Amino acid sequence: MSKGIADLVNFATSTAATEHYPTPPEKCVTGAPEQHATTHFAVDDKFFAGEWGAEVGRWRVDYTESEYFHILSGRSILHDEAGNALELNPGDKVCVPAGFRGEWEVVEPTRKVFVIYEP
Repeated sequence: MSKGIADLVNFATSTAATEHYPTPPEKCVTGAPEQHATTHFAVDDKFFAGEWGAEVGRWRVDYTESEYFHILSGRSILHDEAGNALELNPGDKVCVPAGFRGEWEVVEPTRKVFVIYEP
């Protein structure tokens, strides 16, 4: 079926609800950061796009999905299990493959645009 302009999703005018939630305590390394996410677009429970943010803290991550993200504001550090780290600043664009395990540390409240594929 052909799609048209009416089928496009503009994040700036989207009416999608924003979900606010605490980081699960069992994942927290430091702090108890509040997170929020707005999923503007979803297809077949496998492909998602939206905006995410979190307050200062650090928690364990275990990616079952592949994710592309673009940092909009703030500063975070992504740590892998081997002890390597990648500082994330506004403008950074990163792909995280499914299977990545480590920790996400928010140093300054961070916002990002995300695109996720969950096989």
